[in-house]
Amino acid sequence: MTRMMRQGTLPLDQAPFLMLSDPKMSVRAPEVRAARAASWYARTPYGLAILRHAEMGRLLIHPSLRQGSHNWAALNGVHSGAFADWWGKTILVTEGADHTRLRRLVNPAFTPKRVRTLMPAFEALTESLMADWIDTGSCDFMADFADPYAGRVLTILMGMPGGMAADILRFAADMGLGLGVTYKDCLPRIDAATEAMCALVQAAIDVRRTAPGDDVLSLLVAAAQQQNGLTEEELLNLGVMIVFAGVDTTRNQLGLGMSLFIEHPTQWEALAANPGLDLAAANECMRLRPTITWVTREAVEDFEFQGLPIAKGTTLHLMSESAGTDPKVFDNAPFDITARRGINYGFGGGIHVCLGRIVARNDMAVAYRLLSRRMTNIRPAGAPAYLPDSGNTGPICLPITFDLR
Repeated sequence: MTRMMRQGTLPLDQAPFLMLSDPKMSVRAPEVRAARAASWYARTPYGLAILRHAEMGRLLIHPSLRQGSHNWAALNGVHSGAFADWWGKTILVTEGADHTRLRRLVNPAFTPKRVRTLMPAFEALTESLMADWIDTGSCDFMADFADPYAGRVLTILMGMPGGMAADILRFAADMGLGLGVTYKDCLPRIDAATEAMCALVQAAIDVRRTAPGDDVLSLLVAAAQQQNGLTEEELLNLGVMIVFAGVDTTRNQLGLGMSLFIEHPTQWEALAANPGLDLAAANECMRLRPTITWVTREAVEDFEFQGLPIAKGTTLHLMSESAGTDPKVFDNAPFDITARRGINYGFGGGIHVCLGRIVARNDMAVAYRLLSRRMTNIRPAGAPAYLPDSGNTGPICLPITFDLR
């Protein structure tokens, strides 16, 4: 018996193959579930897909791996352009001492204490947006709530004028196509949006140089003035990353969560009855329907993992959705916001764990809690439309109808 077989690892040529590059393929498809049952990993056009919770947790912090998204553009046949150039210099793909320095400079902007001070503003925003449509008994949840909520949360966080939210939303939506499997097909649109977003954030930075406030962007500008602080390029890159990632993930995750609550109305009623479950609701939505369906790593050296040789340069897609529904850990657990759950990897993990995870978790919790207080019997009001169910995903439109409490 080979070492690979003793460790429950299939030889590479016997491992399942998943066509992750196909926009029509869902990360929740039966073939993905079958592959996970057969093996902890699968082959893909990009490299390897890691399908189980235990292996994902270990590989997120494995010393032979680096953050792998730096190579995403090249994997899609894109080697230049505004988005590819910006993406290749962001904190997400920075490693070593530079990454440590950047995290140290930006972490004070995302402390739990600072986030708590934002809660009243998030609550007021939720109530204000609901007031526009709650009495009608229907809305497009994305256009009428998730999109404007995500945009305004971001402007509050960054100290930017609320009037910028619409432009931020539009630019972020187009930039977000750069993280999907249709990247190359949408290249002109993605690059134009990236250039526009950079110009918008640079203008906001210039304002904060002369009129600082108590906001994240002001803290970043101050960090650029420290000795060994942020360079001007790093300041802009960080600002754009926070704006882009904060808007795109929040709106997508809110929509995916609402789709789960529509499918599981008893859970919506459980939240309405016990508003203290709001953070648990946000976590459970991310376990079952994470907007970031995989986290990417790349091997920096040849190494062996559970008997499988992994060559330097191999790309690994750590499948957060597959890990979050792994029956070995969650026992085929249904959507249940009242249950105690183990860790899920919707925000990634290791040194590259999402910077804004505390903000995102709390702003989603606020939205679900206050919406459930006013709405009951939520149901579809038409056909929804979704981005491809791989890479970064979420609803494009989500028409709903409901009754008032």
